[in-house]
Amino acid sequence: MKQPLLYLSLIVLGAGTVVAGDRFLAAQTISQPALAMTPSAETISQAAPASSLAGLVDPNFISNAVQRVGPAVVRINSSRTVARQSMPEGLDDPFFRRFFGSGSDSADPSSSRVERGIGSGFILDSKGLILTNAHVVDGADSVTVTLKDGRTLTGKVLGEDRVTDVAVVKIDADNLPTIKLGNSDQLQPGEWAIAIGNPLGLDNTVTAGIISATGRSSAQVGIPDQRASFIQTDAAINPGNSGGPLLNQQGDVIGINTAIRANAQGLGFAIPINTAKRIADQLIATGRVDHAYLGVQMVTLTPELKQNLNSDPNSPLTVQDDRGVLVVRVVPNSPAAKAGVRAGDVLAKIGQQAVMSSEQVQQIVEATRIGDDLPLELRRNGGVVTVAVKPEALKIQSEN
Repeated sequence: MKQPLLYLSLIVLGAGTVVAGDRFLAAQTISQPALAMTPSAETISQAAPASSLAGLVDPNFISNAVQRVGPAVVRINSSRTVARQSMPEGLDDPFFRRFFGSGSDSADPSSSRVERGIGSGFILDSKGLILTNAHVVDGADSVTVTLKDGRTLTGKVLGEDRVTDVAVVKIDADNLPTIKLGNSDQLQPGEWAIAIGNPLGLDNTVTAGIISATGRSSAQVGIPDQRASFIQTDAAINPGNSGGPLLNQQGDVIGINTAIRANAQGLGFAIPINTAKRIADQLIATGRVDHAYLGVQMVTLTPELKQNLNSDPNSPLTVQDDRGVLVVRVVPNSPAAKAGVRAGDVLAKIGQQAVMSSEQVQQIVEATRIGDDLPLELRRNGGVVTVAVKPEALKIQSEN
């Protein structure tokens, strides 16, 4: 069963209704967060990395990190105009409007409404480049940035990438406090994690916990249409934290807080800062990011999945392999279709690299240049087939 997910920006509709992120879930469905408890010294394993023991040396390491980083964390307010959907023909009578949620009797069902969002961000350089989530500023007509010193400045969205949920905003200012970026590739579960942001509109809120896991796939997190592996943390984060930094014990940014599980506590997710920085550099340089696209729907094969597919009389696929990546569907006229990939093929290698999971394939494809030949070794009907796919640029459809 698909688990509900909340993005961590707040969106306020006209008459004070609050919803969370692009999923527009009512605020009253969000349970009150439990008090965030930081791990005690006794709970830290002796085998933990030396860096994770920093907090034992300096009992005020969280406070010190926040004092260094806090001035560079900002609140981002955005607004966008969304057209109301017209009522179906025959239902535009005021009597029916009351039942279809289109406002009072005098409201025009075809009029537009303004949605106002609240999120977080942090300053990358002293001249006003700010990193945040794409869903914080997606489709925004106006963006304002409030600094910790109280100044509110107009922001310009230099670019946003929905595929990784990263955006860059620019404000006109000089000599701004900045934040230091860490290395998310070196993270290990059990290390400290510190979150700063504006949850539920409460500016500069600090919470702490640990890194619960790394390398969570987008499918595991519940955002299958995004390309990123996520950091999982139990540091308390809530709607309004979106775009804010996740820090290590030294106060270096290791991730961007982006989503929580709506039906659980202690399950927050952040985009690794190495991924975010790579995307941000492209957005700053060109205003856009092109992602390689093959046009296949894949699933990681397991013996259990093989048995389920082969024993189901309604299954359109029969599988001979226990391991590998099963191609479930090929999009017509896609690069994979043009190269001859078929549903039911089992992807065994990309180039000379063996692949065992759909997440691994996604990572390889993401690192591939558009237009380059990508050799695929496929197992089909007991034999081996080799094809070369030329990835194309992924086309992102606008939601508005």
